[in-house]
Amino acid sequence: MTEVMETRHDARSIRVLLAKPRGFCAGVERAIEIVEKALDMFGPPVYVRHEIVHNKHVVETLREKGAVFVEELSDIPDGAVSVFSAHGVSEAVEQEAERRGLPVIDATCPLVSKVHKEGQNHAAKDREVILIGHDGHPEVEGTRGRIPGGVHLVSTPEDVARLEIRDPSKLAYVTQTTLSVDETRDVIAALKSRFPEIVGPDVKDICYATQNRQTAVRELADRADLLLVVGAQNSSNSNRLREIGEEMGIPSYLIDDASSLDPGWLEGVETVGVTAGASAPEELVSDLIRRLGDFGKISVEELAGVDENMHFKLPRSLTELADRAGQPV
Repeated sequence: MTEVMETRHDARSIRVLLAKPRGFCAGVERAIEIVEKALDMFGPPVYVRHEIVHNKHVVETLREKGAVFVEELSDIPDGAVSVFSAHGVSEAVEQEAERRGLPVIDATCPLVSKVHKEGQNHAAKDREVILIGHDGHPEVEGTRGRIPGGVHLVSTPEDVARLEIRDPSKLAYVTQTTLSVDETRDVIAALKSRFPEIVGPDVKDICYATQNRQTAVRELADRADLLLVVGAQNSSNSNRLREIGEEMGIPSYLIDDASSLDPGWLEGVETVGVTAGASAPEELVSDLIRRLGDFGKISVEELAGVDENMHFKLPRSLTELADRAGQPV
């Protein structure tokens, strides 16, 4: 895709390279669809525990349609239709919802659920489980609360050196889905060096969308003078994209939207690389390109990349709830 946008600043030309793939992944599309279908079927309000995905624009759009975002189940009225976010929840949260009889739709990304199952299988074999991830991230909190006996959380090779393990011959690891491939590979190498008998999935728990976007941003950063990543500040996968650009030696910024663009970043820049995290809508990328057009004549080129055709089925909990209410899905 190549196009030219005429602007009032004809003296300057700015080349914009777009990463492919970028933006929404299948898990995010599914989560948003779940909330929208729940609103259509049951009417507002529909309560969502935590942000459905980490993007304020997505959250605001759903809020305008009648979604109510809360931090805890205690903030949800009895009997209200409730949605668990794409990041997943602990077993304790699920059990509390069952105890209260809340009609719940689980929007946990299937790839996150896969990590939960892997950890549970290791625990069932009496293995201690190590989780590679970032403390405080909702996905990490949900995964910690899904694995019987708890987990050891590590983020760096230095964390691995401090681990105290009961039996190194009965040890396994799983990973947060949105980490940097290189970062995770270093931690896995440290685990295997210290605990040669440890079992785990190499980097395969990192989701396909995260890996594809990281591969694309490497190609982008190799050809651009500046990298702009559209995504939320609390989005793990978006932060990893920015970090990759920095590691490759170009100025790299994570911005919520076009209004966050600092014109000073464009000084001396001929080629701007643009990508978006997995929870950022494409319209925000289009807005950013239009904003860049305020500073020169823009040519836009999308790099060749992976075509993503992944699609996840809607959760059974949605169809079952719709059946009970006599609503079509």
